[in-house]
Amino acid sequence: MYCRVSTADGRQTVANKIADLTAVADRLGWQVTEVITDEASGTKGREKRPGYDRLLTAITRREIDMVAVWSVDRLARSLSELVGFLAEVQNRGVDLYLHRQAVDTSTPAGRALFHMLGVFAEFERALIVDRVRAGLQRAKAEGRRLGRPALSDTLRLHVEHDLKQQKPIRAIARKFKIAPITVRRIRTQSENPV
Repeated sequence: MYCRVSTADGRQTVANKIADLTAVADRLGWQVTEVITDEASGTKGREKRPGYDRLLTAITRREIDMVAVWSVDRLARSLSELVGFLAEVQNRGVDLYLHRQAVDTSTPAGRALFHMLGVFAEFERALIVDRVRAGLQRAKAEGRRLGRPALSDTLRLHVEHDLKQQKPIRAIARKFKIAPITVRRIRTQSENPV
């Protein structure tokens, strides 16, 4: 079982979710091997959700046959993140039970819904790619420069001066609040002028 609440301040609890899932497990004859919980926002990555990380590790190692979750929104906040999770579950041969949505991928209807979610996620990704490309084309047509703004000539001269003084790249980057790769690019350009 995996249960998550968004805050750790005591206003939310996983107790009701665990009780609901335990009742389902008892009714269906499932053996609960572990109850994994998180007290973190679903928008946090895997590294900030130790329970979710533990769940994914257990899935990858095939330590479990089924994951029971109270609601799909306890797993992921975006469709693409959810589909990534579902793909991992499916690739490992692990079934998924979503209590609130009444989805059980160990049944034919549950597997069909599972595949439809994949189709919608692929469609969402394609729409995002199209919107990004259209936005870039529009910006180019309007004559806008894409990418990061160019460094000022004054800043470039200061960086070149510090490079000539043999100061470390990271120190220069920190001093001028620019990325080390930018300092390296300036060094390369000053060593090999066009």
